[in-house]
Amino acid sequence: MLSAFTRAFRTPDLRRKLLFTITIMVVFRVGSFLPTPGVDYRNVQACIDQTAGSSDLLGMVNLFSGGALLQLAVFALGIMPYITASIIVQLLRVVIPHFDALHQEGQSGTARLTQYTRYLTIGLAILQSTTIIAVARNDLLFQGCTVPVIPNDGIMTILIMVITMTAGTAMIMWLGELISERGIGNGMSLLIFTQIAATFPTAMWSIAGGDNGATKFTIVLALIVLVVALVVFVEQSQRRIPVQYAKRMVGRKMYGGSSTYIPIKINMAGVIPVIFASSLLSIPGLIGQFGDQTAGWVIWLTNNVARQGAPLHMALYVVLIIFFAYFYTAITFNPDEVADNMKKYGGFIPGIRAGRPTAEYLEYVISRITAPGSVYLALVALLPLVAFILLGVGTNIPFGGVSVMIIVGVGMETVKQIESQLQQRHYEGFLR
Repeated sequence: MLSAFTRAFRTPDLRRKLLFTITIMVVFRVGSFLPTPGVDYRNVQACIDQTAGSSDLLGMVNLFSGGALLQLAVFALGIMPYITASIIVQLLRVVIPHFDALHQEGQSGTARLTQYTRYLTIGLAILQSTTIIAVARNDLLFQGCTVPVIPNDGIMTILIMVITMTAGTAMIMWLGELISERGIGNGMSLLIFTQIAATFPTAMWSIAGGDNGATKFTIVLALIVLVVALVVFVEQSQRRIPVQYAKRMVGRKMYGGSSTYIPIKINMAGVIPVIFASSLLSIPGLIGQFGDQTAGWVIWLTNNVARQGAPLHMALYVVLIIFFAYFYTAITFNPDEVADNMKKYGGFIPGIRAGRPTAEYLEYVISRITAPGSVYLALVALLPLVAFILLGVGTNIPFGGVSVMIIVGVGMETVKQIESQLQQRHYEGFLR
């Protein structure tokens, strides 16, 4: 593998793309430490030392920002507004026929949908930055902190902070598109990978420095290796449905007669169901934060629904993950469309008639495949959480199922792209 990296850097074109990608990732990390105008950086650091950090409500946002949220940096929002906007645009394809028509138009329609995603990202960035600043002003970002993180909370200061954070989100979109255009891999995915991976060394060091640090560090490291192996095994697994194309005459030439297959992954929804479930479970915490903290219903809601590790929270987490796994798979994979395209080009599944029977067969296979896929998602999401609660190392460390799945998935996809670049130049790749 090391020799493959050496050959990659010896190839001028590939070396230029790799160095460009690394440079953008460094710039991205620098923006995560630049404080937003109006924020007292020393007070922020003091609050981080005084408290345990973010609440469960803001834990995922802080994870995807690489810790920039707690520091109220220029890139405090991270990539989350773009992720949310992309998911919303995909969901609108089911509700609004115009969006579905744009998706079927090909490259021009995809460009229009991308533009809509950008506009929606800016709108969500304005909304989220305003919410985060309001939370910071009301001392809800750092509960128990005795110093103000925004000393001057005048209207002009708040406006400048909102504009700065929104501009930071727009710059993150631009950096991601630069990587996709001139670098290696998917730009947005690599930026998410960068932010999550950046929090790992600090979290591991905090575990090693606590009570029984060496034992806990070894157990956590072994658990991470186990989860990574499980993610790699399942993400590479697929059900291959054979497809046969009949021979047909087009003019004087004969086409078709080939055999191929439809690859159906066990986990077709990716990490989206986990993100959806976490976002929905954060709403009760948000309601409880702005309510009367001494009220009985607020205390019950905070302790049983919003708190990670509570039995009811974990049960709802599993149910929501399974539901959204089926829901998102049904949105992204349309059996009727696949069956129509196969029928149009003379393809059929052996033993299954073309048309409606093919669509029903595909729908049957998808429902059977999604069942173990959803259970796998719930297991990966809950296994680290339960283990860390038993070990007593906390629940806000960045070793949850979402982070591990993203890092493994992005890493495998990037390695495959480098592999294809090396094979184009008649070199051996990473996998021999």
